[in-house]
Amino acid sequence: MMECNTDQNLRSCNCSYEPCSRKGNCCNCLSYHLKARELPACCFPDDAERTYDRSFEHFARLVASNKV
Repeated sequence: MMECNTDQNLRSCNCSYEPCSRKGNCCNCLSYHLKARELPACCFPDDAERTYDRSFEHFARLVASNKV
């Protein structure tokens, strides 16, 4: 079984939601967001991430406007 590299993951995590308990634990983060039909913060540019709209639809709009 692989170990989570939480410390290393935190260096590139752009999640701006401070009380998030999943920061740095990518498998838990991804699982959580996919269940809610969302993508994690790391899929979004910083300005879009700060809106907290992590929906598939928001991501698709960003792709369509060449922002991702």
